[in-house]
Amino acid sequence: MALDKNQIAQVIARELKDGYYVNLGIGIPTLVANYVPEGIHVILHSENGLLGMGQFPTEETVDADLINAGKQTVTYMPGASFFDSATSFAMIRGGHVDITVLGAFEVSEKGDIASWKVPGKLIKGMGGAMDLVASAKNIIVAMQHTNKEGQSKLLKECTLPLTGVNCVKKIVSDLAVMEVTDKGFKLLERAPGVSIEDIKAATEGTLIIEGDIPEIIL
Repeated sequence: MALDKNQIAQVIARELKDGYYVNLGIGIPTLVANYVPEGIHVILHSENGLLGMGQFPTEETVDADLINAGKQTVTYMPGASFFDSATSFAMIRGGHVDITVLGAFEVSEKGDIASWKVPGKLIKGMGGAMDLVASAKNIIVAMQHTNKEGQSKLLKECTLPLTGVNCVKKIVSDLAVMEVTDKGFKLLERAPGVSIEDIKAATEGTLIIEGDIPEIIL
């Protein structure tokens, strides 16, 4: 059974440590805010100008003026601050973000990421990802392992325009958790009921398998 989007976010939330400053990209990464482990305090950063972002609002607490970078309504935590995007990107470029969680169209076995453009389709631009992949200390990608045609999105070389080079540290897909090493994708965990053979078949890039690979415990 492949992980759904919320389960991918739940697995990524385990990477968060007390005191971390965390930027969550558009799509699956925004869901990580709902799974911050109990007992730790992290500060969520949104590049459109919010430090101290909270979970998604309920119908009773929704405020249309409070949005994240993906134009979704959000809440804010006590002590949060609001500022312009120039200040927000100064925080990113200054290396003050501990973890960035991004979605991706493709990731190469070298840690290259393609996340901003599909040729021939209308786009709004690269957005903040360009700065995030160049500056963040740790980049985790949340993604589907294959595209709608069943083709691998974990490749030897990316085929789409790159957002960043040799920057991704870890990938959590619907099938597996993998670390990017200098030898390829190292398989760490597999989704419940998903076999190693399933993951091999869905991975074009070099897949490193060492010892027993445990199932993800949710």
